[in-house]
Amino acid sequence: MNAPHIVSLGCRMNIAESERMRAMLADERDLVVINSCAVTAEALSQTRKAIRRARRDHPAARLVVTGCAAEIDRAGIGAMDEVDALVANAAKLDPRAWNVPGEAAPIPPARTRAFVAVQNGCDHACTFCVIPQGRGASRSLPVSEVLREIERHLTAGAREVVLTGVDLTSWGHDLPGEPRLGMLVGAILAAFPALARLRLSSVDGIEIDPLLFELLVHEPRLMPHLHLSLQHGADLMLKRMKRRHLRADAVELVARLKALRPGIAVGADLIAGFPTEEEGHHAENLSIIDELDIVHAHVFPYSPRPGTPAARMPQVSRDVVKARAAALRERAASRRAVWLASLVGETLPVLAERDGTGYAPNYARVALPLGKAAGQIIDVTPSGLREGLLA
Repeated sequence: MNAPHIVSLGCRMNIAESERMRAMLADERDLVVINSCAVTAEALSQTRKAIRRARRDHPAARLVVTGCAAEIDRAGIGAMDEVDALVANAAKLDPRAWNVPGEAAPIPPARTRAFVAVQNGCDHACTFCVIPQGRGASRSLPVSEVLREIERHLTAGAREVVLTGVDLTSWGHDLPGEPRLGMLVGAILAAFPALARLRLSSVDGIEIDPLLFELLVHEPRLMPHLHLSLQHGADLMLKRMKRRHLRADAVELVARLKALRPGIAVGADLIAGFPTEEEGHHAENLSIIDELDIVHAHVFPYSPRPGTPAARMPQVSRDVVKARAAALRERAASRRAVWLASLVGETLPVLAERDGTGYAPNYARVALPLGKAAGQIIDVTPSGLREGLLA
């Protein structure tokens, strides 16, 4: 084993950070890094499985764990026989934590899509969430640093940039003048006129500022794809989660967006079986998928996380949680199938990936004709569906 092997689990933030670590650690040898996740109990279980698998595959390598699980379950992860060391989540992009030179910014690897983390941490206290324990307070990357990072990726060949963050729409609150995310998006588009596609990861709809809204509905280079940190469709559950929006806020936002940019595709995170959830609340969770036309759904069965208020609330039985999660996934899959079918026969500009597929601006995944090089944006007119892909 020569170049470091980095396993990235969980969110797009981890993907972005893993790319930076891969560049920063490029000269290291016989090193395995697990960039872990602990957002749910299942995510923590997957982290442990990834550690054991990595040790089996690389028995002689030095195995280091970083990420949220290395903070939230530091004692448990650190006690695993397979683990040689832990690196604090807040320090994982600091060369000093790895004993490597840090004089120059590392050159990022060539990617068709570059994930750029512009914000980290969270100042909110959602009752189900353990991530603030793993990532700390919200902090923003200054505009100048964001532009430098994007320039490096574009130089390396990226055609699309995805802005990521733990609480992306809180970007700027800790910077001089408290700029909003819309200003950053506008600055990126102005600085890089040749940038073909800019995409946002998960956003908090209630924090979308007026400029960002205008860019979402009028700027063709900002992709027509909005993934909402929604979490539930029932107001009582949202209140018990300590979310800052209600169902009507999400409905109004999506209606305004679709009125001005009808083709925008909506995604959302939804939690099944939150404590005290009754059948009526579950029905509201199901119906929000149809009301918002959610075609990119991430469904999470609720699992109690240590130290969170929701873990102390009356719990829904695990069998019911699993059944409700399955029902949400089935409803979401049906909605997505109808949406994909509606795109058959429409010509879509698709960014080719290395696996023979690519993504349309609305994040529909498309199977590509043979021989298309990664990084090309090509027009594809799908004639049908094949294994969940437009083809």
